[in-house]
Amino acid sequence: MALYAIGDLHLHFESELKAPMQLYDKVWVNHEQMFQENCARLLKPGDVLVLVGDHSWGTKLEHCQKDLQYICSLDPGPAEGESGGPAASAAGLPRIVLLRGNHDMFWDAKKTAQLNARYAGRLFFLQNNYYPYGNYALVGTKGYCYEGLDTPEHAEKLVERETERLRVSFEAAAADGYRKFIMFLHYPPTSALLWQRNSVFTKMAEKYGAEQVVYAHCHGESRFHDSIRGWKRGIHYSLVSGDCLRWHPQQILPN
Repeated sequence: MALYAIGDLHLHFESELKAPMQLYDKVWVNHEQMFQENCARLLKPGDVLVLVGDHSWGTKLEHCQKDLQYICSLDPGPAEGESGGPAASAAGLPRIVLLRGNHDMFWDAKKTAQLNARYAGRLFFLQNNYYPYGNYALVGTKGYCYEGLDTPEHAEKLVERETERLRVSFEAAAADGYRKFIMFLHYPPTSALLWQRNSVFTKMAEKYGAEQVVYAHCHGESRFHDSIRGWKRGIHYSLVSGDCLRWHPQQILPN
């Protein structure tokens, strides 16, 4: 099995498109087909794909059904001879893991358990929980960073909320005996506007010993270096926004 990640699909099969660049920017034209073809070529049975937020422009769940069906179709299927695939638990977890992004209005964080019940066996929604992947626990939350769109005071409150959600995710995994972690955020772990090299999120990754931090959200070449990429204090940071990866899922852990 292998673990892959990518973010920012921004699907709109049955909702209003709110980013005009998706209509004319060459990296976005027919990106749904390109991504589906890349997944079919790269993902092998038993592999797990983490989608790191901003899945759909739909504001309500009923406006996202075709988008979520498309996401379900990316599942590479179980490994040969294993009904749930080697990364799944005895309960048979899905191989597609979703993290909440800032545009995922259909996803009420307080109703994550309901989403997991509704899509049991097809999708796993990562929020205030964790996903077991071999000896690793995949943990995560949306996160938040200051981008000048609100006051620093309000941003601080959002960071505190997301920090607590991430702590719950880490602690749930640790309580079940996990000591190896891959940490996922939708937002970058630091704010480019504040010239940060450290944040509460990088400190939490270090505190719990996460091996990697994977994030998305940063679109366009001018934004690809807004935050940490590569190694920092023994942790590897990866930006996996879809346009940055040209719609090729990035391998996070090898077979």
